[in-house]
Amino acid sequence: MNGLRLLGTGRALPEKALDNDAMTQYVDTSDEWITTRTGIRRRYFCAENETTTTLAIAAAQRALENAGLDPQAIDCLLVATSSGEYVMPSTACMVHKALSLREDIPAMDVGAACAGFLYAVETARALLIARGGRHALVIGAEQMSSLLDMSDRNTCVLFGDGAGAAVFSLEADAEYESVCGVRGDMAIRVGGPRREQPMAMDGQSVFRFAVSAIPQCVQQLLGKAGLALEDVDWVVCHQANQRIIDASVRRLGVPAEKFYKNLDRYANTSAASIPIALDELREQGGLATGMRIIMVGFGGGLTWSGIMMRV
Repeated sequence: MNGLRLLGTGRALPEKALDNDAMTQYVDTSDEWITTRTGIRRRYFCAENETTTTLAIAAAQRALENAGLDPQAIDCLLVATSSGEYVMPSTACMVHKALSLREDIPAMDVGAACAGFLYAVETARALLIARGGRHALVIGAEQMSSLLDMSDRNTCVLFGDGAGAAVFSLEADAEYESVCGVRGDMAIRVGGPRREQPMAMDGQSVFRFAVSAIPQCVQQLLGKAGLALEDVDWVVCHQANQRIIDASVRRLGVPAEKFYKNLDRYANTSAASIPIALDELREQGGLATGMRIIMVGFGGGLTWSGIMMRV
């Protein structure tokens, strides 16, 4: 089958880091309260000169450099985001201009909340197959701080800003499996008719959904490939909450070390969390050529997606 292979990754974060103690200036909370309930210790928030777009551009530049690929070789560009500055132009269009990509390629945003990056990867694969071409640049970028009610301690302490990017190549013999789905549900919502409502979330409903979605995606991918979890080197989940990942590990009955976690350092960066984790894992030497990874995203919509591939 025509599958994707990962060529390079990159990430970008705002300059401003806030630890849990810093969040007490906004709400009645504490480091102990946040850490024990979420595993989060730090997050990044954009300053006035930083946006979803500036983060996306920086992450993309690093991914292209890491892949050793000229921007002119990119055949499609997708940006997964729920926090672009404009309805139009899309974040993808602004990234396209900044990187001076070719004009004869598709460039668009994908909105699937925290599952958005994997939705975008699968969409990029379909575009390459349908239109021809080999290389895709896929970015997850979010300025979640722009969507938060900073007086709501149940949400404002959970999220952070950041961007991650990955360059993929379409190869006829690349090992690749994917699943995705949606369940119309307002458990997470933001915007409203005038795009003015800050984020609201039913935490218990989201938790129940997530701890079922992760094992379901993993098992479906393994079933399609005829493999066992022992055949996989890493599982990289959307970094939402430590309790969600830990509960999923218990349900699957596998060693916790197989699941990469970095949410303590970045909090929930929505569509950016998986590519940020991939880049950090690569930078640390944890991703070697030939390794098999599973990625699982889940979020507002409610949406979910999973991809298994070799790097």
